[in-house]
Amino acid sequence: MVRGAGDVDVVVVGAGQAGLSSAYHLARAGIGHVVLDHAPHPGGAWQFRWPSLTYGKVHGMHALPGMELTGADPLRPSSAVIGEYFAAYEERFGLRVRRPVDVSAVRDGGDGQLRVETSAGIWSARALINATGTWDRPFWPGYPGQETFRGRRLHTANYPGPQEFAGARVVVVGGGTSAVQHLLEIAEVASETTWVTRRPPVFRDGSFGEAEGRAAVALVDERVRRGLPPQSVVSVTGLPLNEAVRAGLASGVLDRQPMFDRITATGVAWADGRQVEADVILWATGFRAAIEHLAPLHLRETGGGIRVEGTRAVRDERIHLVGYGPSASTIGANRAGGAAVREIRRLLARGTEAADRTDGTEGVLEPAAAPA
Repeated sequence: MVRGAGDVDVVVVGAGQAGLSSAYHLARAGIGHVVLDHAPHPGGAWQFRWPSLTYGKVHGMHALPGMELTGADPLRPSSAVIGEYFAAYEERFGLRVRRPVDVSAVRDGGDGQLRVETSAGIWSARALINATGTWDRPFWPGYPGQETFRGRRLHTANYPGPQEFAGARVVVVGGGTSAVQHLLEIAEVASETTWVTRRPPVFRDGSFGEAEGRAAVALVDERVRRGLPPQSVVSVTGLPLNEAVRAGLASGVLDRQPMFDRITATGVAWADGRQVEADVILWATGFRAAIEHLAPLHLRETGGGIRVEGTRAVRDERIHLVGYGPSASTIGANRAGGAAVREIRRLLARGTEAADRTDGTEGVLEPAAAPA
């Protein structure tokens, strides 16, 4: 059998916010572990963000545990700022992340062990923290006629920045923060933009405090407790109504249209006969959890999601999902990493106690002393 670097107590899959937070808490607890990351460099999904997403535009980036991110230039690309921060964090706490390593499958290895199959060999572990996020699974909705479209179809996952849309007619699909950011910067160079969403966008005016945050997380948590696919925390908080958004609403750039019914060779069309010509359709339609490698463990419920209690998969207590559902925010991932490690410590302790009871000494009589 091809092996990795030896058996470990815990395998952490992913080295974004959730994975690094989990590794930090594992190291502090003295639990043997390995961190596997498929990305080429430190930075998690941030390293793939478009250059025009500067650090000052980032919505709610929370520091990793034990090390603040200070003095960052708000005009620098977020990919560079956060990539450098994550790299420094890995170095400071000795988090020796193995990359690039692709995890293809996690299986039951027998005797309570998990078999983690990767491009760098096979690890055997007693527990696994899945911190793979969503960036690798962009969601592309299907619409009638899309195969006939003669223009470009792009997704936020491969958004190149506004410069490539100069003079183009662009339809942006989606009601989240990314869609709004794309529209505001594309409108400055495009000949025409059209914004379409399935539901009317909800803009949030005023502060968003701790109580509002807890209420939003509770809504997401309720879904994963029922075994439904998680919604992002942002999807239930609404869109922040800042100065740029107010200007976009006033200028008409953020004049939302209902979702079209079909795609034509030259644009999009509605059932009432209205059509919009387009050179590009940009799908800012979100992402799904990247958990296909967990499929051999049969963790999904009939609702399509993995039911979790806290971070623990209900169907297999060896699996913890950090950065999934209610812990998908950066601060949520930090807290969830610590919570997962506390549960894993208890799991490992139970396993050690069980091993001690079955090591062949229980119930064996001591030999009698030899006669004098």
